[in-house]
Amino acid sequence: MKKKNLILTALVIVGAAMSLVWAADHIEAPDVSGTSADITDYYAFQSAENSDNLVFVCNLSGLMSPAATETATFDENIMVEFNIDNSGDAVEDLVIQAIFVDGKMQVYGPIRPTTPGATSGVEISGQLTEVDITGYSESAISATNNGVKVFAGPRDDPFFMDFSQYGEIIAGNATSFNDPGADTFAGTNVMSVVVEVPKSMLGNVDVLNTWVESKRKQ
Repeated sequence: MKKKNLILTALVIVGAAMSLVWAADHIEAPDVSGTSADITDYYAFQSAENSDNLVFVCNLSGLMSPAATETATFDENIMVEFNIDNSGDAVEDLVIQAIFVDGKMQVYGPIRPTTPGATSGVEISGQLTEVDITGYSESAISATNNGVKVFAGPRDDPFFMDFSQYGEIIAGNATSFNDPGADTFAGTNVMSVVVEVPKSMLGNVDVLNTWVESKRKQ
């Protein structure tokens, strides 16, 4: 298999203290908004089942209705790349790459990238963990290889935001959110990529810088 060059199309960056981080970006830049490369959420958190593991979640293609979700698929020209900086220099020391082929997700890594930065090749020498993509309304399908556990498929949008009240606050008509508020994203779905890895694979450090990119094949 040849290495495929891919170029950055969307990016979310957060810092992780080996516990919990999250970021959301449902209103994306025009070049990727509404496309298969559009990242809506990024989460990195300690596994609830195993405190020795860290979970990475990237959600794509937000605001899908149930009808649209029934036929939604991952774009085979898109790679999701989780980046891990364990040396504090804001350059990825490790990557976890997810690509989509014939109804399956193939996950490579964690592995040191051959070429850090916005343009990447698929690191096919890294550990491969492959899983069938879960269909809409199907029970979750996961796969595990050497401690790495993976899932890919549609899920309910996990992010809560009351945009109507937010607009009132910005307009000066309100000073705070309501409790409870109205979830603007209720009833909408995302395409979710989930990778759980042992912390021992990420370096012997207490703090990681981590970010996610979606990269389109060139």
